[in-house]
Amino acid sequence: MKVLIIGGAGYIGSFMNRLLAEQGYNTIVIDNLSTGHCSSLSRDTEFIKGDMADYSLLKETLQASQIDVVMHFAALALVGESMKNPTSYYENNVANTLNVFNAMKETGVKYFIFSSTAAVYGEPQDIPITEKHPVQPINPYGRSKVMVEQILNDLSHSDGLRYISLRYFNAAGAHPDGSMGEDHDSETHLIPLVLKSILSEETGCKPLKIFGSDYNTKDGTCIRDYIHVLDLAEAHILAIKYLVGGGESDVFNLGNGRGFSVLEVIKTAEKVARRSVPAIKEQRRAGDPSVLVASSDKISKKLGWRPEYTELETIIKTAWKWHSIHPGGYGK
Repeated sequence: MKVLIIGGAGYIGSFMNRLLAEQGYNTIVIDNLSTGHCSSLSRDTEFIKGDMADYSLLKETLQASQIDVVMHFAALALVGESMKNPTSYYENNVANTLNVFNAMKETGVKYFIFSSTAAVYGEPQDIPITEKHPVQPINPYGRSKVMVEQILNDLSHSDGLRYISLRYFNAAGAHPDGSMGEDHDSETHLIPLVLKSILSEETGCKPLKIFGSDYNTKDGTCIRDYIHVLDLAEAHILAIKYLVGGGESDVFNLGNGRGFSVLEVIKTAEKVARRSVPAIKEQRRAGDPSVLVASSDKISKKLGWRPEYTELETIIKTAWKWHSIHPGGYGK
């Protein structure tokens, strides 16, 4: 089976590419390298530098390579940035994704795995959040993902497209062997920011900024659900098997089912690294809900998914190994 991974040189996409190859799938990666890294891919990976805005490239690749399944990891994904520049989010995350769907229709590719987000839920009414929770995003990033999910639902009825939409909570961690991890030029994810602040003398990073200490939570800081990137990638493979085996299009949460506050993440990182985290308090960021914790019961029951890395300390240990070996990221 051949899988096209759009955005496959990024954080999650590169892990996905490696896991698919290890399990015997053939892959092709398309990435514009705006945030991805070629060095995150093995030498055996068939790589095309390109953008999903390029309809001709998408159609040619799908047709020439006889693709069976498309995975999409090429969205813009920064909540704060989406608040400041919503147009770019709707253009890339919605309009460019339509290019993918049109190319799939033209070439007869029927299976699609979509990277969605917990941001579709907005401020949660109930914790943990199930897939039945109202979809009420509070930022353009979340709204762009909702739009694509709505389009997918329409296409499943009109064109026979079969899809799984996976609503990620907070992807985190690195490969346990220290060879792969998270490397963004403009990092916004909490765990790497915490670890980089510990390594600040070597990397030149500034103290960690804690955005908001007055939320209605146990310690005043945001609470999030952290899922290890390898557990997340494994869920995608189960989704492929489910669709190819005749399963119907569906939407699933992907999270650990446990929430940890910013201060709890900091405390755990200090325990793992045996160093203190330099931090300063800032105002809340626009568009940040106070609590996001998943119920992943549906995907566990329907696809048999079971996360392996369930403890926050274990997740942070894998990330710490990566950042300790690669304080400057890939190639450094």
